[in-house]
Amino acid sequence: MHSDALTANQTETVLRTRDLNIYYGKFLALQGINLDIPKNQVTAFIGPSGCGKSTLLRCYNRLNDLIPSFRAEGKVYYRNQDLYGADIDPVEVRRRIGMVFQKPNPFPKSIFDNIAFGPRINGHRGNLDELVERSLRQAALWDEVKDKLRESGLSLSGGQQQRLCIARTIAVEPDVVLMDEPCASLDPISTLKVEELIQELKEHYTIVIVTHNMQQATRASDMTGFFNVQTTEGGKRMGHLVEFDRTEVIFQSPQQQATQEYVSGRFG
Repeated sequence: MHSDALTANQTETVLRTRDLNIYYGKFLALQGINLDIPKNQVTAFIGPSGCGKSTLLRCYNRLNDLIPSFRAEGKVYYRNQDLYGADIDPVEVRRRIGMVFQKPNPFPKSIFDNIAFGPRINGHRGNLDELVERSLRQAALWDEVKDKLRESGLSLSGGQQQRLCIARTIAVEPDVVLMDEPCASLDPISTLKVEELIQELKEHYTIVIVTHNMQQATRASDMTGFFNVQTTEGGKRMGHLVEFDRTEVIFQSPQQQATQEYVSGRFG
C-alpha cells in the first residue's frame, strides 16, 4: 500500500465491523460481528475466556494475519477504508493502530531507545529527545525515568514497563491504541496508574481494551461490548457479540439476560 491509502478523514466512528466472521482453519471463532468503535472514547470488550475478544482486537491491526490458519469474512473498516483491501499495507495499519500487550514487553534496549525505535524506523526527522520526553510524559512515566534514560527498559518495575510500552506505542503517533488485558500482570497500584493513564490518553487517541476485570471496565471505559460463547447443535463453540452499549447501561440495565448474569458474577 501507499501510505496515503489510509487517509485520516474525520468521522465519529473510527473502526467498524460489518458481518464479520473469523475462522482459524475450519473453526469459526467469532460470528456475525457488527460493531462501531467511537472516536476518542475507551471501548472495553468483556466476556468469558474463549469468546473471541482478543481475536477481534487483533483484527483491527491485522495481527491475526501472522496466524497461517486465520481467515476473515465480512468487513473491517478504519475511517471508512477497508482494512483488508488489496491496496492496504498491514505495516502501515499497525503504525496507525498500535497495540499494547498483556505482558509488558520492553525491547532489551535503553529506555530512550525503546521509545525512539519506532520513530527511527519510520524515518522521523524531528528532535528525538523532544519526542521521547513527550511520549514518556504522555505515559505518565517521565518523572520516574528522566534521570535514567540510558538504563535498560528491562530494569523497570512491571507497572513502569507497561507504561514504557504504552509510551513506545504512542511515540509513532498512532490514531488508535489497542490494549489486550494491559493490567493482567500488574499489581493493584500499577493497575490504577494505567487506568488513570487510559483516561488521559483518550483525549488524543481512540482506545479499545480487552479486560477480564469487571471493575476495570466500569472505571476505565465509556462503551462496553459483552461477548459470549454459544454452543451449536453439533457441539461446536463460537464467540459472538451479545450486547454493545454505554458502559453504565451494560452494567446497570443491560437488555440481555446473559449480560446481566455475566456482569453480576453468575457465570464467567
